[in-house]
Amino acid sequence: MDESGGSGQPRSGTDEATERHEGPQASTGPAADATRPGREEPQDPTGPEPTEPGGSTENPDAPRPAEAAEPGTDASDQPQAHPDPTDDAHPHTGAPGDPGTKGARTLAKSGTGKGRPPRREKGPGGGLLMGRPFGVPVYVAPSWFLVAALITWVFGGQLDRVLPELGALRYLVSLFFAVAFYASVLVHELAHTVAALRFKLPVRRIQLQFFGGVSEIEKESETPGREFVLAFVGPLLSLVLSGVFYLAMQTVEPGTVPGVLLGGLMISNLIVAVFNLLPGLPLDGGRMLRAVVWKITGKPMSGTIAAAWVGRALAVSVLIGLPLLTQSGALGDASEDIGGMDTVMDALLAAILAAIIWTGAGNSLRMARLREHLPELRARALTRRAVPVETSTPLSEALRRANDAGARALVVVDADGQPLSLVREAAIVGVPEHRRPWVAVSGLAQDLTDGMRVSAELAGEDLLDTLRANPATEYLVVEESGEIYGVLSAADVERAFVKAMARPS
Repeated sequence: MDESGGSGQPRSGTDEATERHEGPQASTGPAADATRPGREEPQDPTGPEPTEPGGSTENPDAPRPAEAAEPGTDASDQPQAHPDPTDDAHPHTGAPGDPGTKGARTLAKSGTGKGRPPRREKGPGGGLLMGRPFGVPVYVAPSWFLVAALITWVFGGQLDRVLPELGALRYLVSLFFAVAFYASVLVHELAHTVAALRFKLPVRRIQLQFFGGVSEIEKESETPGREFVLAFVGPLLSLVLSGVFYLAMQTVEPGTVPGVLLGGLMISNLIVAVFNLLPGLPLDGGRMLRAVVWKITGKPMSGTIAAAWVGRALAVSVLIGLPLLTQSGALGDASEDIGGMDTVMDALLAAILAAIIWTGAGNSLRMARLREHLPELRARALTRRAVPVETSTPLSEALRRANDAGARALVVVDADGQPLSLVREAAIVGVPEHRRPWVAVSGLAQDLTDGMRVSAELAGEDLLDTLRANPATEYLVVEESGEIYGVLSAADVERAFVKAMARPS
């Protein structure tokens, strides 16, 4: 990989290594100095990658990629999907490797694999949008309706024993309880959200779903103290709500509908608080344990590993211990009163809770590994060397200059050397070789926007956030002084991301 702007030629999204060139760059006009041909070639921070056998070639008889422009016309751009460091989903798959070639590939013969970069996902969905408190969207997942129906049925059965005179109305009261309970869960999640916003951490969304809710905070806390506070405020507010419902119970008659509802909400919020305080990821107590270990060791990864393994141990304990506690009568039911169906339901509930905790602990480990490797993604290291060409330059001549200079990208400049647009790699592939002397590079270029200019100093989450906010297939990389450094391909960033994630922590 060429940290100074790329060496070798642009190539397919499946080419894996790069050839170094030290010769002078060809140029047209005053923009020649902008590419700094004499800079040192830094090493690839993610290590060398073997060349993929055979590389990728373009079949002239095959259908053109969606991005490929007709010769002489302006090609439209498909937004490039970029890896999201905060998503739970795995990054886009692809051939891991750095952006370059070891063979005798030329810019003119390079391809883009299938030719179409993955579409960028639309905004965070995940169910029915209920509102935007504090500017954060709140969604109700489809699974919530299943849980609401289950709560209505179970709580309705309990009401039939306590208030038999309600009859069928008990299910309406039970439905109100289910909605009120999840309103309490929303308040719990809003506590996390407000704390995150207070610490200037962006919150992607809140989602109410099966067995509770989740606040998707896009960045990690900067200090273990903030991490502890961010985790603790949720259970704390649930405890406060439990106390409020207890005090409200004192103002109503026992054995009435309000009394039963307030009692149920008091107990349910107490259970939510206590359960979330258990010291294992992905629970709030696990994040608090992580913060403590982080503070002691000075390493956030050590805290994550400790809290995640405690979370897995907790999952096993729930799977085995919850049915045993239920049958022993420790949770309030005598063992002789428990029927076979109740035993099956207890075992099923324990299995679901254990699976959620175990999976969440594993996801926390994966996300920690992701953040640990993110600093390896540096714009300066992934940038391809570029050759400046004027708008009227034939494509064949531009390719010749790029190959002679060992460059892998083309920047269209004006007479004063100011960059105007970037020639897209996919568009070059779409032009037959015999047409290239008659096609001007300006017809294959995408006009530069402010979002397509990125600093060579960007790295890690800042780099990914910038690319995600301005989806494109290529970006112009500039120094702080405004000098052109090269061209950054979104495909190169994605491959480096996948490669970094594949490395062990």
